[in-house]
Amino acid sequence: MTTLKAYIAANRFGFGPRPGELTRIGDDARGWLKAQIRHETSPPAAFDTLPVAADSVLEMANARRTSTQAYQATVERLSRANAPAELQARIEVMTTSESPFRERLVQFWSNHFTVSGEEPKALPLAGAYEREAIRPHIFGRFEHLLLAAIRHPAMLMYLDNPYSFGPNSPLGQVVQGFSERLAQEILAHHTLGPTGPYGQDDVHVLANMLTGWSHGGIGGRGPHDGHFRFRPTGHEPGAKRFLGKHYPEAGMEEAERALAFLAGHHATARFISTKLVRHFVADHPPPAAIRAITRVFYESGGNLAEVSAALVDLDVAWTDPLTKVKTPYDLVVSTLRTMGHQGIEPHTLMRSLRELGQQAYRARTPAGWSDRAEDWIVRDALIRRIDWAREVASRAPRTIDPLALADIAIGPVASRATLNTVKQAPSVEAGIALVLASAEFQRR
Repeated sequence: MTTLKAYIAANRFGFGPRPGELTRIGDDARGWLKAQIRHETSPPAAFDTLPVAADSVLEMANARRTSTQAYQATVERLSRANAPAELQARIEVMTTSESPFRERLVQFWSNHFTVSGEEPKALPLAGAYEREAIRPHIFGRFEHLLLAAIRHPAMLMYLDNPYSFGPNSPLGQVVQGFSERLAQEILAHHTLGPTGPYGQDDVHVLANMLTGWSHGGIGGRGPHDGHFRFRPTGHEPGAKRFLGKHYPEAGMEEAERALAFLAGHHATARFISTKLVRHFVADHPPPAAIRAITRVFYESGGNLAEVSAALVDLDVAWTDPLTKVKTPYDLVVSTLRTMGHQGIEPHTLMRSLRELGQQAYRARTPAGWSDRAEDWIVRDALIRRIDWAREVASRAPRTIDPLALADIAIGPVASRATLNTVKQAPSVEAGIALVLASAEFQRR
């Protein structure tokens, strides 16, 4: 039982065990996880050479002032340079980290506040956005994480807000660019949820509150530094009524107050708690677990350290070790944690994820990637996973013992049938492929 709990800690709350990790976890799996609930003292060294988002924003802004062609060429060049480097560094951190629970939470919150390269202008910034807006806040208050995500130039650009001007603002009377995209996603996917207590009028009002939220570098007065900047000449004037509350005219503070209100709303607590329980427990979240996490979220004022600890304390999270299907990203990272980088070279990561159906930094919608098995385990996807397992196995050193690999990767949950199949494999390559393609390894 101790080994099984260590495995659940490493596999469900992390990205799968590394060699020797289950022994290091020992008989205090919950304590091992809770010890990771702390702010990073400094960013991982793998991120040291990566560009800050503001530099890329400024470069794109300068190109845009030159011509449309120059802008498109700059976006493409930065995407080719930034996205693979960001992915390589991100996976290096997640595959070598001694705090994999923290890394899984980074992934969860980055997906919750999705910035997707499906909008080309966002692709050069997606990795930096995760490092700058998400990582520093995963154990702080949800209000601060929400504000950091929304203010980041990557989110503003992704959802068309830098050129969203109030119709009655000085800029809005010259340039018509009002957009409700950011407001819609804040309400539907970041806070209250798609069935939350709001209407289209609330979306419109929040969009007006967000007018003028932009970044330096796109013209006008003020610092051209690529960071967040409020443009008062683009902000819709006048008092506003949002979700039944009166907001006097206050410029940038209108949206800040609205976001704080949304962060503390009970519907937000329930929506996010449901997503967390779905992610860490089961595709169909147990209602009692949702209530428990909602209570901690709401009563703590969105203290994400307390919420993370409450997830670890859910007894239901420890009763069944394989209730979740690994996404392609989880599958790649767990393979690397188990095998090291043997069999997967960094330059193949983008291609591998694309072929498995989860292209890096390219969630199909602002809602992020699905967290349900039904969206990942379909016939073609299963074939691609088996083919990928064979490809990795074909590149792996023949010094690997498939049974030893199975012991590391799935030992506490491996069925006798799986172990017998691996044992009887006609070659080392076939044995490794069988481990990686096994039902146990494909789940967490």
